[in-house]
Amino acid sequence: MTALICKKLAMGAVVNFAKSPKIANQCYNPPMERKLASIQKILDIKPIEGADTIVCATVLGWHVVTRKDEFKVGDLCVYFEVDSLLPVTEDFAFLAKGGVKKSYFGGKEYEGYRLRTIKLRGQVSQGLCLPMSILTGKKYPNDAREVPVYDYKEGLDVSALLGVVKYEGAIPACLTGVVRGLFPSYIPKTDEIRLQAVPQILERHKAKRFYVTEKVDGTSMTVFLKDGELHVCSRGLDLLESDKNTYWQVVRALNLEEKLRTLAKPYALQGEVVGDHIQNNRLKINGHTSFFFNIYDIEKGKFLAYTDFMSTIKELDVPVVPLIDDNFTLLPTVDEMVVYATRKSVIADTEVEGVVIRSIEETQDEDLGRLSFKVINPEFLLKYGE
Repeated sequence: MTALICKKLAMGAVVNFAKSPKIANQCYNPPMERKLASIQKILDIKPIEGADTIVCATVLGWHVVTRKDEFKVGDLCVYFEVDSLLPVTEDFAFLAKGGVKKSYFGGKEYEGYRLRTIKLRGQVSQGLCLPMSILTGKKYPNDAREVPVYDYKEGLDVSALLGVVKYEGAIPACLTGVVRGLFPSYIPKTDEIRLQAVPQILERHKAKRFYVTEKVDGTSMTVFLKDGELHVCSRGLDLLESDKNTYWQVVRALNLEEKLRTLAKPYALQGEVVGDHIQNNRLKINGHTSFFFNIYDIEKGKFLAYTDFMSTIKELDVPVVPLIDDNFTLLPTVDEMVVYATRKSVIADTEVEGVVIRSIEETQDEDLGRLSFKVINPEFLLKYGE
């Protein structure tokens, strides 16, 4: 049944999930979509010590090095997030010295210039700000008008207009496999928004209690039972079982099928698979395992709150992501939160990728959807060229 649904989804068909009682009561809000290229306002400009031609601009919660006098506070710009892959065109030719990278995104291969975190004159810079003139003459592929006019407002996502996609590296052979179908639409994917993209939540949720876990550097996996059949998914695909596939190897090694069958409810486990040949195995894990960070109640359409999550993890006896704090209050500024995330891993003697922060009681935010976000360690990004 699930394979048929995935096939229909792949062909663009509309599937009525309400016919299945186990997945009818969806109540989660979809997570906020990441805007790789968007129109944003320059909020602040500060000098950089020892630099005469460059300054540090603030966009949302990001700090970006720009040319002096290129912008003033209050100007709109086109902001490109780190991990954006910009097309090989004349507009972005100034990035050519960094080389052309390939990205495997949405089942297609793209070539372009990847934006990474860099440091200039001691200032960490994340992303790229370009003048609004970069949009002149651009139009969407499906716009038949000869000279279209668009309403460029603050916050508008212009990724498609400029041909920008997310950089995704090649998938290691151990993670590829025979595809059963697409990732199920009735379970949320594991992408988290970076705090810098939603700095307003610090003030909005300053009175709430949160729990903080280490962001483990690996690849995400979702495991669940549907109609009595075990499903194992990568970030975007439902995979058939294979002895050579690392996801399935981890599932079998942890006896996840048997453990899921002991539960009275249809839960989906979401974790980060780590080990040999995955993200250069920066945590130095022997073999492979998974650290779990989410449990999703498919029937109720919501994630388990912290207490229920931890008790269920204990009942299942599976590895959990390292807990840093379970009584955390948000710090006042993005910069303070970034300093908090700049730390060593609990798992190994190396820089942690960052932290993930979620409310103790499951909460929906008007911008984020689920109140859950990540703060990435800049030292990790700089060390590993991310």
